Amino acid sequence: MRLPLAGGFIAIVLVLTVAGAAQSPGPTLRITDPPKGDYVSGPVVIRTFLNPPTTPVDKVTFFADGRLVCTKERPPFDCEWNAGPPPVRPHMFHVVAHLPGGRKISDDVATQELKWADGADVATKHVTVTVVDGSKFVPGLEKRAFHLFDDDVQQPITYFDNNNIETQIVLAVDISDSMVDVIEDVKANVKRFRAALRPTDHVTILGFNENPFIVAPSSLDLQAQLKRIDRLASWGMTSLYEMLLKSFDLLGRQKGRLAIVVFSDGADTASRVRADAVDRRKETSDAVLYMIGQGDAMKQATLKTICERLAQKSGGRAFFPRTMDALRETFDQILEELSNQYLLGFEPKTDSNLHHLRIEVDGRYQVRHMDSYRWKAQGPS
Repeated sequence: MRLPLAGGFIAIVLVLTVAGAAQSPGPTLRITDPPKGDYVSGPVVIRTFLNPPTTPVDKVTFFADGRLVCTKERPPFDCEWNAGPPPVRPHMFHVVAHLPGGRKISDDVATQELKWADGADVATKHVTVTVVDGSKFVPGLEKRAFHLFDDDVQQPITYFDNNNIETQIVLAVDISDSMVDVIEDVKANVKRFRAALRPTDHVTILGFNENPFIVAPSSLDLQAQLKRIDRLASWGMTSLYEMLLKSFDLLGRQKGRLAIVVFSDGADTASRVRADAVDRRKETSDAVLYMIGQGDAMKQATLKTICERLAQKSGGRAFFPRTMDALRETFDQILEELSNQYLLGFEPKTDSNLHHLRIEVDGRYQVRHMDSYRWKAQGPS
């Protein structure tokens, strides 16, 4: 297993080989290190070399997990990339050599996740915390300012981060037929929001009408995701509850900050599950939910209450902007909040009971976070 040494790098070595004219029609690209199924984490140096060295190459592009991380136009063809801290996750490396005349040669290697089978990996519950003073966010607080209570018993905070927190985001957009008159404006606002997120954020774009579906996975780069948002068209009914279940499932229980941002303009008209199923699933998720409602979401008291309840219980917020300008401001507020949050971790009770959380912060601040959790899912009532 290749794990990073202090101050060192894991080398990823790729070989460009040119066989003889009788053996091959042209040069080939082969990734020789890391081998298939290896483990990588931390700083990585992707190294390449040409064989023979005189093989003409316009540029070499390096992709890690679907994202372009380097472009090199002249030797040495080396690229530094950070695979992130443990736990060791699976990664996909894709390297393309661009030859004169437009020809490309490429290769892929997948590495794997390191799973601990001996039970030494202690369960950790992550809680995203927003601290405000009136209408202003409060940045720069230290760990000692936070006090976490699980069922009114104070627990040690085993993880704390308030700087460059890795974020997994699901951005879900209602494209049902009720959106037909506003879909272009909504797409423009969604693209603006997506483009303003940090390059380090992992964003999955979800669309939903009668069924939820992935518009753009997080492996696509920004421009590819924006193009896919552009191609959205409105049709069908609305399956709001099924979309929320799919969003929670997509995020799972990953390490880092998890957020779901939902835009919808109508009530659920097509889901085959009920709102209480979403409540139960939310209890086992670390994700913070931001609900943005327009149209019927503002007119129907029941729907508005559901949006507010789900968001509040997760530590998020519900918004009901009345105009497109107000929608733009709403997205801006969510962006600011995502940039001013804290991530805490503690050892939870790993049963199927519902446990109540309370987090206090030194000073006269207002604190928002998920209000309860259930480690194991509870069956339907």
